[in-house]
Amino acid sequence: MAIGFGIVGAGMISRFHAKAIQEVKGAKLVACADRSFEKSQALANEFGCKPYHSVEAMLDNPAVDAVTIATPSGAHMEPAVIAAKAGKHVIVEKPLEITLKRCDKIIDACDKAGVKLAAIFPSRFHDSAKLMKGAVDAQRFGRITLGDAYVKWFRTQQYYDSGAWRGTWSLDGGGALMNQAVHTVDLLSWLMGPVAEVQAFTATLAHDRIEVEDVAAAALRFESGALGVIEATTAAFPGYLKRIELHGSEGSAVLEEEDIKSWDFAKKLRTDAAVHRQMASSKSTGGGAADPAAIGHHGHTLQIQDFVDAIRKDRAPAVDGPEGRKSIEIILAIYQSAKTGRKVTLPLKGDPKIAKD
Repeated sequence: MAIGFGIVGAGMISRFHAKAIQEVKGAKLVACADRSFEKSQALANEFGCKPYHSVEAMLDNPAVDAVTIATPSGAHMEPAVIAAKAGKHVIVEKPLEITLKRCDKIIDACDKAGVKLAAIFPSRFHDSAKLMKGAVDAQRFGRITLGDAYVKWFRTQQYYDSGAWRGTWSLDGGGALMNQAVHTVDLLSWLMGPVAEVQAFTATLAHDRIEVEDVAAAALRFESGALGVIEATTAAFPGYLKRIELHGSEGSAVLEEEDIKSWDFAKKLRTDAAVHRQMASSKSTGGGAADPAAIGHHGHTLQIQDFVDAIRKDRAPAVDGPEGRKSIEIILAIYQSAKTGRKVTLPLKGDPKIAKD
């Protein structure tokens, strides 16, 4: 019997969740809820599910086995906790939440209720990212020396003006890092391992009426001893595809969106030829570099399929709550460093005060 899904929140990203659920074997979209019943009804009409005016009302539907949270970033915790207490499995759109305390409340609620929890980071499920991870795990890079992430995107002023929550500390939780670059920060930490310390700068240079950064630059030291850089912006016209670059004593590789652009190792393998053939053909979407709607939902599909399989087999999802929390801690450390002008050591001891006084 298919696992019934309900979507909380009926904004833009909810459509990606709905399309993905419809493509997942063993899943069925049965309901959606939004504080605006008009928006909920529009989503329901588009995807053939039942609309609700509140999360609580939707959770009373016994056909709902799991929920996906697609509300603004700083409003993930409340519906996630309510759903967990109702015995529903929970998927939360990135970021898991905007503070560590709120992340931990979601994780704890799901643990206590014995339900599955996943944080949406679909980039991990792309074949190219898995190839990079496989090369790291096989130690093909030798001693990894550098791990860099670049998200040089563009957002218009109209983008920030389109929603009262955009560009606020209370609901967006941050700017170019927390909203746009969080996927790439997650990928970098997945590939490179834990971050030990950061030193950073942030600024708001090209947008008005926002509280958060539209430019960020951070230097990292990983627990392995490797160094790295994270650069993120929504003020780089016209917007470029995100990049991850890994370098080591025996190899280097570059991932641009979903495409491997460089794949060079001192010790060659027969499988490298297939990678180089793949490099000759581009598969990337626009990656949201200039338009937040210009992303594919195939990564969501793969992740929700993993989530359904995790429920069926009673295992942890590939990106569970603690995994989803890691990128948030790195970003908060960057914000703390930028505000204080000091190097920040991880793990953090609680949530830093990062909003302007």
